[in-house]
Amino acid sequence: MENTKAIELIDKILKNLDETGINTDTLIDDIKELRGYAIEQKVPLLVKVLRYTYEHLEEHQSFLIPLLNDEPLDEEDDIEQTEEVSPLESLKYLIALPRNLNNKGNLADLKEYKELLMAY
Repeated sequence: MENTKAIELIDKILKNLDETGINTDTLIDDIKELRGYAIEQKVPLLVKVLRYTYEHLEEHQSFLIPLLNDEPLDEEDDIEQTEEVSPLESLKYLIALPRNLNNKGNLADLKEYKELLMAY
């Protein structure tokens, strides 16, 4: 995102996640505020992903979508990675993606999160 207030909000959300984990009380409000910036900047994919994210958090009180992984080198790596990754890491990754929407990889990951959230 190009808005400095949106970047500051992303940093705040990530800091809060590091300090308190998934605390839905403030987290949902912060994600809704971030969604407002996405609406202002006319980024429909991000608007949807953020809405699906806070609705998922409201419903489950956690983030149950696994971290997206690149193609694993082999099956053992895939199993190890799955065991180590927490809902917190997946949510932190998702929240960090909007920092650089010019990166095609970030947009692809947002699309993948959208599909996973819709299917959950």
